[in-house]
Amino acid sequence: MVDDTELAAQEDQLNKAIEELKGVLHEGQGGVAQAPAAAAKPRNNNVIMNIPVDVQMVLGSASMPVSDLMALQKGSVVALDRRIGEPVDVVVNGRMIARGEITVMESDTSRFGIRLTEIIQATRSA
Repeated sequence: MVDDTELAAQEDQLNKAIEELKGVLHEGQGGVAQAPAAAAKPRNNNVIMNIPVDVQMVLGSASMPVSDLMALQKGSVVALDRRIGEPVDVVVNGRMIARGEITVMESDTSRFGIRLTEIIQATRSA
């Protein structure tokens, strides 16, 4: 079981990784942005780059009674709470960090990906 100190350390590492990602994304847009933590002290990229994270692209969700769930079969269609063209959420370790649009990969048209359109500002929990 993870204690509060270890959980706080993991959250701090995740926040640093998010800030690092934001810095990289802003640099890719032509800016020279640097994460605030990185400006204050030398970067330790090895620590950040080795943190395992769970990344999910959330297309939408649905709520249904158990009876409807049990009636699902091959070919059933489940309506999601989002419409075509609405942004999808990019969630890392349960925290939404960005939104984006679904796109077909240019390098392999049999695959799709997410083009980030918005980066969500990280908030510190007290």
